[in-house]
Amino acid sequence: MSTAVALDHVGVAARDLGPLVAAYERLGFALSPVAQQSGRRVPEGPVEPFGSGNRCAFLKHGYIELIAILDPALFPNGLDRFLARYAGLHIIALAMQDEQANLVRLRAAGLAVPGVAYLERPVEPGGPTARFARLPLPDAPEGRLQLIRHLTPELIWDARWMDHANRAEALVSVILAADPAAETAARLSRLAGRPLESDPAGGFLLALPGATGAAGPQAPELRTTIRVLEPEALPRVLPGVTIPTLPFIAGMVVRTADGNAAVRQLLAARGIDAVALGEELLVLPEDAGGAALLFTP
Repeated sequence: MSTAVALDHVGVAARDLGPLVAAYERLGFALSPVAQQSGRRVPEGPVEPFGSGNRCAFLKHGYIELIAILDPALFPNGLDRFLARYAGLHIIALAMQDEQANLVRLRAAGLAVPGVAYLERPVEPGGPTARFARLPLPDAPEGRLQLIRHLTPELIWDARWMDHANRAEALVSVILAADPAAETAARLSRLAGRPLESDPAGGFLLALPGATGAAGPQAPELRTTIRVLEPEALPRVLPGVTIPTLPFIAGMVVRTADGNAAVRQLLAARGIDAVALGEELLVLPEDAGGAALLFTP
């Protein structure tokens, strides 16, 4: 298939991984071990170590990547540019099933994609190497917008780091603000190869139909979305979130397995103020590494 099928993961970026990890552990996420990344700067180049590294919260469907610069002496993998704008969400990755077919489609659409960008990292120190095939959108002002196919999904979706105290089970949406919203929405639509819909809050919605196993070995066929809102519409969806600059990847939506019962109790016990939006709970960016985090039943 030569289109994106699901929301695979989002990436929250910071200069220092330690405080970012502490924030997400406090929110009830279990995280994978620290992994320094490596890859090719250009498709034909050699594999080299990057200065960036991550820890991740793997869910039954999708995951949240926490990424930072571990070694400032090495290639920063774009994080320096992202963090010059703000700390928070800078990566949106959409699951694809065929990187070569998508590469042909993107080039036919007039996008100067140099080729498949491969990335790899150890699953844990001394452990096996996870590998990924990626098609990043060149020069996207929103951050790193990319298609991804996991070449070794069984290595990273490991039961050892999937038991979350907050009962998070699926990444279901990501929310952006842009002015004009149409420009960012069109860019994401071209990347995904899928049409846009109107968003009721004011802007555009990109729906991804889902595919069994596309965003994790246990992932069901789940509809996920990307919402691109006009700046004045963002407070209607994420009240209390301040826009640092535009375009802005403002927040993510995570579904829990128990109707938000565990996360509601956990946040109260740990003194984390969440905004109640009906049955949903909104954790503001100051408690989630610069990213708004909406827990939904």
